[in-house]
Amino acid sequence: MAKLHRAAEPDVLKSLLEGARLTPESRERVMDHALALLADLRAAQNRGWVNQFLQEYRLNSSEGVALLSLAEAFLRVPDPETADLLIADKLGDADWKAHSGRSNSVLVNSATWGLMLGRALVGDEKTGALRRLISRAGEPFVRQAVGAAMKRMGEVFVMGRTIDEASKRMKKPENKGFTASFDMLGEAARTKADAERYFQAYFEAIRAVGRDPKAGHSISVKLSALHPRYEVAQYDRCVPELTDMLAQLASESAAQGIPLTVDAEESERLEMSLDIIGSVARRPELKGWNGFGMAVQAYGKRARAVIGWADDLGRPMHVRLVKGAYWDSEIKRTQVEGLSDYPLFTRKAATDVSYLACARDMLAAKNIVPAFASHNALTVATILDWAGESRDFEFQRLHGMGEGLYERLVNEHGYHCRIYAPVGGHRDLLAYLVRRLLENGANSSFVHQLADEQLSEAELLADPVEKIAAVGGTRHPSIPMPEALFGAWKNSGGIDLAERTVLAETAMAIAAKPLPAAPASAEGDVRAAIDRAAAAFAGWSATPLATRAAILERLADLLEENRIELMALAVKEAFKTIPDALGEVREAADFCRYYALQARTGLAPITLPGPTGERNELRMEGRGVWATIAPWNFPLAIFLGQTAAALVAGNAVVAKPAPQTPEIARAAVRLAHQAGVPEDALVLVTGGPEVGAALTADPRIAGVAFTGSTPTAKKIAAALLEGEDRPLVPLIAETGGINAMIVDSTALPEQVVADVLTSAFRSAGQRCSALRLLLLQEEIADGVIEMLRGAMELLILGDPADPRTDVGPVIDQAAYDKLMAYRDSAKAQWIKTVPVPATGLFVPPTMIRIDRPEDLTREWFGPILHVATWKAGTLAETVARVNAKGFGLTMGLHSRIARSAELVESEARVGNLYINRSMIGAVVGSQPFGGEGLSGTGPKAGGPHYLHRFCAERAVSVDTTSAGGNATLLSLDEGGM
Repeated sequence: MAKLHRAAEPDVLKSLLEGARLTPESRERVMDHALALLADLRAAQNRGWVNQFLQEYRLNSSEGVALLSLAEAFLRVPDPETADLLIADKLGDADWKAHSGRSNSVLVNSATWGLMLGRALVGDEKTGALRRLISRAGEPFVRQAVGAAMKRMGEVFVMGRTIDEASKRMKKPENKGFTASFDMLGEAARTKADAERYFQAYFEAIRAVGRDPKAGHSISVKLSALHPRYEVAQYDRCVPELTDMLAQLASESAAQGIPLTVDAEESERLEMSLDIIGSVARRPELKGWNGFGMAVQAYGKRARAVIGWADDLGRPMHVRLVKGAYWDSEIKRTQVEGLSDYPLFTRKAATDVSYLACARDMLAAKNIVPAFASHNALTVATILDWAGESRDFEFQRLHGMGEGLYERLVNEHGYHCRIYAPVGGHRDLLAYLVRRLLENGANSSFVHQLADEQLSEAELLADPVEKIAAVGGTRHPSIPMPEALFGAWKNSGGIDLAERTVLAETAMAIAAKPLPAAPASAEGDVRAAIDRAAAAFAGWSATPLATRAAILERLADLLEENRIELMALAVKEAFKTIPDALGEVREAADFCRYYALQARTGLAPITLPGPTGERNELRMEGRGVWATIAPWNFPLAIFLGQTAAALVAGNAVVAKPAPQTPEIARAAVRLAHQAGVPEDALVLVTGGPEVGAALTADPRIAGVAFTGSTPTAKKIAAALLEGEDRPLVPLIAETGGINAMIVDSTALPEQVVADVLTSAFRSAGQRCSALRLLLLQEEIADGVIEMLRGAMELLILGDPADPRTDVGPVIDQAAYDKLMAYRDSAKAQWIKTVPVPATGLFVPPTMIRIDRPEDLTREWFGPILHVATWKAGTLAETVARVNAKGFGLTMGLHSRIARSAELVESEARVGNLYINRSMIGAVVGSQPFGGEGLSGTGPKAGGPHYLHRFCAERAVSVDTTSAGGNATLLSLDEGGM
C-alpha cells in the first residue's frame, strides 16, 4: 500500500480504468437512468428553501464566496466594532440588491434582506429609503439582520445544534424515508480538554441515538477530535490512546445497537487510522456487532487498496466511499515538503474513475456493507446498474446538498439513503464546514456544475473513463510535480516524515552517524586564509559565469546526496530536531540552485542604449575577497547561502561559521570543493569572536555578509569604516527582531494556537524570525490564552534525535544562563510554563504576560513568548507601536478581514509579513527573507536582488566611430524611402 502512495498517476489509474469501465450496453442503460436522475435533481432545485438558497448564491459567484467568507467568521466575533468591519469587508463589493426578491422562498428572501442591510452599512447603496432606514435603526439592527442571515445559512449546512434537535429535524417531511449519520463535528482537538469534550459529545450522542434504535440513525467519529497529538511522530502515544477511546465508543454503540463510522482524514494519517480501526475491529467484545465502519476517500491513490484491506478484516465492515475532503491541503503539503509525488489524483475525472472502481470492488466484496456518498447522477446510475436487483447497500448525501437525487429511489424503489448530518453549535461548526467548501473545490463538484445553465446534459454526464483514457491518465498540467514547483529552478527534495517507516529509518540513520572529531590542524589563521583567497580571486573571477553557476548546481546535488550525514550533524551539533535538520539541507540546496539561476539571468553583461557609433555595456564582476560570517541557528543553510551567493558572483570567500557549529561548516566546504570550487577560492576559518574581528578588520576584505545579533552587526559596521586608506565596502547584515503577531477577534482560535506554537517554540525559539510578542484583541484574549496553555502542556522536550521531540535544548550554557535568568526575573508574570528533562540545557517554553507592547525592549532568543492585548479599533495604532521598537524583521497577522490585512501590509515596517499562517519558514525564491531598521540592511536572502550586492558594477563605453566612421550606419540601405 505504501508504494501506491507516491506512485505515478498513470500507473495507478491503469488498473482503475478497467475496473470503472462500462460496456456499450451498460453505458446506454446508465445514461438513460442518469438523465432521469438529472431531471429529478433539476426539479428539486425549485423546491425547498435550502436548495433555492444554494441556487441563488452559487459558490462560484462573488456573492457566494462573500457569503461563505462572512459565515466562516461572523458568529465567533464577540465585539460589535469588529463585526461591523467584517460585514463591510465581506459584503461591500457584492451585489446583494440583484438577489432581492428573486427567489420563490420567503426564507431565502429574508436572508437576502439581511445581507442587503449589511451591504447598506458599507455605504454604496443607491436607494435613499434604505439608507435612511439604516441611519435611524443604527448598526445594531444591521448586525442582527446579518446574524439572522448567518443563522439561516447555518441551517443549510448544520442539521441541528444538539443531537436532540437534529433527531427532531430528521422527522420532518423532507427527510421522510431517510436515515442520518450524525457527526458531532468540529475543529481538531488542540488540548486534552478539547479531546475530552469531543469524546463526551460522541458518547452522549451514541446514547441519544440509541434511545430510538428503530430510526436507523448512526454516528460518525473523527479521530483528530479525540486526540490533540494525532501525528505520526507521536504514534506510540496517540495510537494506543485513540484505540482505547474508539473501542469505548464502539462498545457503547454495540450496546445501543447503532452503527458507528470512523471518518477519513488527511492521507498522512491513513496508516495510523487503519492500525486503530483494525485493532478495534478485532476486539473480541465486539464480535457479533455488525455496525462498525469507516470512510474511504476515493481521491487517494491507496483507496482501492484500503477497500481490499477492509474486506480482509474478516468481519462485516460498513464502508462509506466518498470523493474526499482535503484535496487542496494535500496538494499544498506535498509541494511544500518537496515529496516525490502526490498521494491523490490531480484531476477530478481521475477521482471519479477511482470512485467507480472502488464501488465495483465494494459491491463484490465478501465482508463489506457498502455506502456510496455521492451527489453525481452518473455515479449513482452506474452503481444502480452494477448492483442489479440488490438492495444490500446504501447511498449517502450531505445535509443541504443533493436533494432530489434520492427521493424517488428511496420512497418508490426501496433503496436506502443516509444523510450525513453535522451536529453542533453554529458558531464553531459552520466555520469548519464553510472552510471545507472554500478549500476543496466546491465549484467543480457535480452539484454546482448542475446549477450552471451553460453546461449541457452531455457535459454533465460525460464518462470519466473516457476523459482519463484520452489524456493517458496523466497528471493535471496546471499542477506541477513538487520538484518543478518553481519552474525555472528545481525544488529541493524532501523526506516524507509523515510515513512511519520512513521516519523511523531516518532517525536510525541519523543516530548511526557519529559526530566527527575536530581536526588537528588549526583553522584560525585569518591572515593566511585571506592570503590564499586573495591569490585565488583572479582565477576564480575569470571562470565563466556559466561554469560557476553549474558548480553551485552540482553542490546542491551533493547536499541532497549527503543529506543524512548533514542532518545528523545538524541534530548532534546544533541540536536541531529531525524536521528542522531536513529543512536545513533543503534550504541550503535551494539557495545553491536559486543563486545559480539568478547568476545566469541577472549577472550576464548587459548592452545599454546610446547614440549611434557608441557601444555601452554594464558588467557585474566580483569585488575581491568576501568574509561570510554565519550563525549557529542555521549552520548549514545560512552558512552556505551567504557563501554560495558570494562565490557565484565571482568573489573568493573566507567563510567563518559560529564557534558552536564548526563540523557542519567543514562538511559543507568539503562538498563545495568536491563540486568544483577551488580550495583557495573558498577557505574556512573557525573560532570565536576574536577570529571574526580579525577577519572584518583586514583591509583586503571587499565585503562582509553577516547573520547574527544586532550589536555584533554594529561592531562589524564600525570596523569596516576604520582606517583612512580602507576602501568603502558593503555589509549585508541580517539580525534579529522583536517579532509580533497581531490577532483580531475574527481569527480562528485553533489556527492561531497552532501557528503560535510553531512560531514561538519550534527550534526552541532560536530563529531570528521567531514570534516574541503575541498581541491579542482584548475580547478574545482569555479564550486564546487558555487554549494556548492547554496546547503548551502537550509539547515534548527531549533529545532532538528522537522523532517525538518538539523542543530540544538551547545551543550552549551561555544562552541557557541568560534565558533562565530573564525568565526567573519575570516569574510573577508567568501565564504558563512546562516541565523539562532533568538533564540538559532545556529552557522551559514559557508564556509571560506584559501590560503593553512597550514593556518588551529586547529580543530574548529562546522559547519565551510575551503576551499583551490591544483594543478593537486600534489596529493601526498597534502596528505603529510595534514599528516604534525600531526592529523590522517579521510580523504576523491573524484576521479574516481583508481590509485589516491591507492596512497592516501598508503600515508594517518589516521585511516579512505573514498573514493567517505561522511566522517562520521562509522559502528561497518564494519568500525572500531579511529585515530593516535594527533587523538588517537588506537585500533579502533568497531574493532576486541579493546577488547584485556582492558585485562591482562596471560600465564600459566605446566610441566605435574613432576608427574611421560607423560602418553600420554608413551601410544602411534605402529601404526607408
